[in-house]
Amino acid sequence: MESDRFEALIDAILAIIITIIVLEIPLASNGSWEALFELKYEFIIYAISFLVCFNFWNINNNTFALVNKVDYKVIWTMGITLLVFSLLPYLTTFVAENFYVFFPQFLYGLSFIVTGILSKLIFEFLKQSDPANIALQLAIDNNHLILTTLILVVIGMIIGYFAYPPAILISCLVSIVLPWIVGAIRH
Repeated sequence: MESDRFEALIDAILAIIITIIVLEIPLASNGSWEALFELKYEFIIYAISFLVCFNFWNINNNTFALVNKVDYKVIWTMGITLLVFSLLPYLTTFVAENFYVFFPQFLYGLSFIVTGILSKLIFEFLKQSDPANIALQLAIDNNHLILTTLILVVIGMIIGYFAYPPAILISCLVSIVLPWIVGAIRH
């Protein structure tokens, strides 16, 4: 299967997820700064969830730009990944309403980890489905971001469990921003 329609489907699903997340932000009870400030956790978790979605889109967009064809393993693994990813609006609201509670933060981090593991599988299946594509093979072989992400989020979960539950969100954010910073330093 050609990858263009598949990419369009991924883009559409991510657009819907972002739309649902932003629609879940409650309105301020009145027109005051205080009422808006009361929604600080909703805006913080929205911003992080938006970056999570954008990062997922960016990685997939850059990867699929190199892909010539996909097979059923790639399609179904991406489908399962998007199923997990589609829980992001719910988890965003769950964390916003329970910001300092470990369990919602843990579920948010767990979805991040599961998405990372499934993405790693997708990369392996892409390599198998298009072995003659040298550019794809090199791009996927040099991708250590997923492992770094998994390690950072697990560290955040440990800190979150024992000391400060928002450490999980912070670790998710750091795992997204760190590659940008490292990339900027290298150039």
